Amino acid sequence: MITPAFPLRFFPASRPVLRRLACCLAALYLLLMPAAQAAPRLSLYTEESPPRTFANAKGNPDGMAVEVVNEILRRTGQNNSVAMAPWMRGYHLLLTKPNVMLFTIGRTAERERHMTLLGPIAISSTVLLARSEEALPLQAMGSDILKRKVAAYQGSIFESTARNKGFTSIRQTSSSEEAARMLLARRVDLWVEGNIAVAQTLQRLGVPPGRVARVMTLDSLDLYLAFSRGTDRDTILQWQTALRDMKKDGTFQSIHQRWFPGESPPLQVVRLGLEP
Repeated sequence: MITPAFPLRFFPASRPVLRRLACCLAALYLLLMPAAQAAPRLSLYTEESPPRTFANAKGNPDGMAVEVVNEILRRTGQNNSVAMAPWMRGYHLLLTKPNVMLFTIGRTAERERHMTLLGPIAISSTVLLARSEEALPLQAMGSDILKRKVAAYQGSIFESTARNKGFTSIRQTSSSEEAARMLLARRVDLWVEGNIAVAQTLQRLGVPPGRVARVMTLDSLDLYLAFSRGTDRDTILQWQTALRDMKKDGTFQSIHQRWFPGESPPLQVVRLGLEP
């Protein structure tokens, strides 16, 4: 047995020292606990698609869907801000990064395999437009109209709808305004767009609404908030509850009526696609 050269002595800690140590440990726990439990911050993106989403004169996100999102943020106690982004960039982030929310977006079977959809927020009809003097002759073409040149916003639900309906000559554009300009400049015969965006698009171009006319309605679809794969489950459920409460207490209907007078708001709340 080895005997230490210097005997070891242990002194009991005094009560004040123990009390101070306990207080320090408790404070450290309280500081670390929120960081460990806080949900990852949600990145919010939208595009120029008035009147649902657009940058106003001050450069701030605005529109019917932006108002809905801001109200959800208020009700859930989140201080996230919405960022404007080109559609293709926002959609790429939605497909490749967790904790991303992009709005508004149309429902398709392909999208349901890659994201969680919450809504609907609005209803959009996909319409086929022509120069007003040519609308009637195009309507009379029957299936031959599918061979005509169509301008469509690249990556939009309107482009995919036109393809699914059988149109074979689609010219992709970087914006709705570019598609409208191509139609008016006679570079294409048709322009495919969402019904509620047509008037605002022409207004921004300084074009009288009578210059174009509807040839036909291709489809009608509900528009949703889209959450990326890997987004925090509790965050999505909080948004779902807040949206449901907004539709129950009439807040959603009030916002919808202010932007889309005379249009019926979608009152159901569903969660589709990936289970968070």
